[in-house]
Amino acid sequence: MKLNLSKVVNRCRLGKLTNLGKKGAQVLEFPGCLLYTKTGSPPHLTHDTLQVIKGVPTVAQITLSTLVELHEVLEEYKEGIGKFIGMPDSVLYCSVQDPATSCPSGYNTNKTVSIWGCGGRMEMTASKFMSMQQALQPNWFQCLSDGDTASGETSRKRAKKSVDRSLSFLDKCLQLLEKSPELQESVLIGAIEGGDVLEERLRSARETAKRAVGGFLLDGFQGHAMAKETKLRLMDAVTAELPEDKPRLIHGIGKPDEVLECIERGVDIFESAFPYQVTERGCALSFSYDYQPDPEAAVLKQNWTEDTGGNGSKKDKGETSKADLEMTSFEIFLKDKRYQDDFGPLVQGCSCYCCQNHNRAYVHHLLVTNELLAGVLLMMHNFQHYFSFFGAIRDALRDERLDQLKKVISKQALVTGLLRTRNE
Repeated sequence: MKLNLSKVVNRCRLGKLTNLGKKGAQVLEFPGCLLYTKTGSPPHLTHDTLQVIKGVPTVAQITLSTLVELHEVLEEYKEGIGKFIGMPDSVLYCSVQDPATSCPSGYNTNKTVSIWGCGGRMEMTASKFMSMQQALQPNWFQCLSDGDTASGETSRKRAKKSVDRSLSFLDKCLQLLEKSPELQESVLIGAIEGGDVLEERLRSARETAKRAVGGFLLDGFQGHAMAKETKLRLMDAVTAELPEDKPRLIHGIGKPDEVLECIERGVDIFESAFPYQVTERGCALSFSYDYQPDPEAAVLKQNWTEDTGGNGSKKDKGETSKADLEMTSFEIFLKDKRYQDDFGPLVQGCSCYCCQNHNRAYVHHLLVTNELLAGVLLMMHNFQHYFSFFGAIRDALRDERLDQLKKVISKQALVTGLLRTRNE
């Protein structure tokens, strides 16, 4: 894997990761995202339907927590998870936990990290973890680390312990990596830990950068326990300590406005669990990422159409209350009754399969009747919309117009919130 930076604008990095995959022919542009999978498959989709989606990332994310029960099967199979799941030519990145699933806190020790799979909790030592990676044979993998510091304010003592444990796991994994013939072409991604304690974050970044890692994961920023200002301040400080020739990844950051804030602080690669979460609550991504002239008028027009559903009907509050707890201002809730007679596409001008062949009323019907096709169509739309957003980010950086894109996203968040208040 080789990182090629083509432009750095106010710490925003534009470039490519080249020489990816077994043949070294794959390329991942950044800022970019990974293809999110569950148990090695894109949620709701087959490999055939995935081919219909435009802009699918080169690198797919698999999660150890969803595959840990397959350890013995994969050891006997011997050809790795890529061929096993029908993605032999894909570049695979193995993260420890599933970013779309919250994990209980307080179960890590000096020798083990708890993995929460389908069968419950499993304690993972460094040697067991590396044995699992040997069976999976991913192209990249996140090193075992103590990232259990995102559930609330972290004491200095707990933050120090998370860094000490993570560095210890890293050293053990690097030793085992050198002795593993199955993983000689795999890239280990070191995790930066330390909770919300700046000194420990910096120590973790500096010490991890001294090791033979291929990239860095800014861990522990998922969730809402840490204040936004604290997150951004820590990211600023951490990325300033990292070498420029290696990629920086982050988990658990998916909202478009938060993605842009992270990119402004030097983060390169995100995951795409956010479109899956939007799909699971019966929603469609509907935000604009057009940074061309007169963006405010375009955002106002699009959001007015989408949030009123073209008929101005009132919400069924009993039906939407659960979704509203998690909904963001970048999506529309298609179970709402206002969409039952809306025959427009999910997003005007969208080129995805769903928007080109179906309408809001049909997807609304599929959702309220619990048809499995609803998840398929929404996932196809949400993935393509999200991947296109990252394409727009890269274009904006090339054109040195990222500030305009950020204004489009920020104004839409504000306008959509006002429209929802009006409709209620």
